[in-house]
Amino acid sequence: MIYGQRYLNTQNIIMINIENEYKGLLSEILDRGMDKPDRTGTGTKSVFGRTIRHDMSLGFPILTGKKISFNAARTELLWILQGRTDLKYLEDNGVKYWRPDYKRSGRTDETLGPVYGKQWRDFEGIDQFYQLVHELSYTPYSRRLMVNAWNPIDIPQMALPPCHYSFQVNVNDGKLDLMWQQRSADVFLGLPYDIAMYGLLLELLAKGAGLKPGKLIGSLGDCHLYNNHMEQAETFLSRYSNPECAKLELDYGIFIDSKNLLHLPELNEIRLNNYNPQPIIKAPLSVGK
Repeated sequence: MIYGQRYLNTQNIIMINIENEYKGLLSEILDRGMDKPDRTGTGTKSVFGRTIRHDMSLGFPILTGKKISFNAARTELLWILQGRTDLKYLEDNGVKYWRPDYKRSGRTDETLGPVYGKQWRDFEGIDQFYQLVHELSYTPYSRRLMVNAWNPIDIPQMALPPCHYSFQVNVNDGKLDLMWQQRSADVFLGLPYDIAMYGLLLELLAKGAGLKPGKLIGSLGDCHLYNNHMEQAETFLSRYSNPECAKLELDYGIFIDSKNLLHLPELNEIRLNNYNPQPIIKAPLSVGK
């Protein structure tokens, strides 16, 4: 990817660690991003078409330059994997940031509509995620191991169309790589959680398939900083980041048993150790009207 000049001038390492990739993206947007209006009315600086990577052998991809709620990433992933779209599961487990989009959408059923979980587990009657796990076990070198959440028929019913809309996995030399595609990345607030969520998904799939986690790759469309996040981004870039990545502890991964039943973990069976971040950096959530 292209990095902002200020960051290139201070870094002399190969950027395979997500912290370095993320800092490079922040720097580029601040230095070279184009001013653009947006749906929320806040305004952004934006670049388009960027890729970020992380070598999972270095540890779990969660930022240390500011504290990220691992519980939020873990809860949202399990909510999706269970095929849920309700607010109750999220909010019962401390994840409340979807409520503003729900209110803005005008929905009254306490769900976000047919969003991620509905599409992953019931895309026009097809359980895409089950099929992926099954094929990963029986045809691991297939080039069709992917899941898609972008369903044009259902988008008008969604509180917010999917930002991360697809992912694909690939097996190579006993390792599992995962690449996700994202149309829109709120780089300061949302993207860190997307990174952690897909990192967790990669770890769970790899463990269930008896593979080692390999590379995590994010393919990003519109990468933007909201105008009220600029100071926070500068603060993040000024901070020291812990070079030692956190470590994930899993009781078991995602797998299909001998009775062809899909097994998913519970929240308490997924733990993050050795996570030593800098303090949280607060920033307002842009929702719009």
